[in-house]
Amino acid sequence: MLLRTKLGRLRVIAFLEGISLLVLVFIGVPLKYAYGNPALVKTMGPIHGLLFLFFVLNTLSVGIAYKWEFRTTTWKVLLACVIPFGTFYIDRKILSKLPPVI
Repeated sequence: MLLRTKLGRLRVIAFLEGISLLVLVFIGVPLKYAYGNPALVKTMGPIHGLLFLFFVLNTLSVGIAYKWEFRTTTWKVLLACVIPFGTFYIDRKILSKLPPVI
């Protein structure tokens, strides 16, 4: 059901992007620098980068569809993808409260 609307796709991508950021920050980076094992960063880095781009593009698309003002809503959603746990917070505070009509 979520994948049928722009908002639903944004919420799924936000979740995946949030998970990939957490894996990189809390597992991949410590493995790389504390144990000298960069394998997870090499694998997850490009995946996270792709999810990040999808998140930004989908945020802009949903922002246009919902007529968000950049100064009040869009920037908050975009900022969420660079803060660990940010996408989960923004999903709960903003995205889950929007009507999925688009």
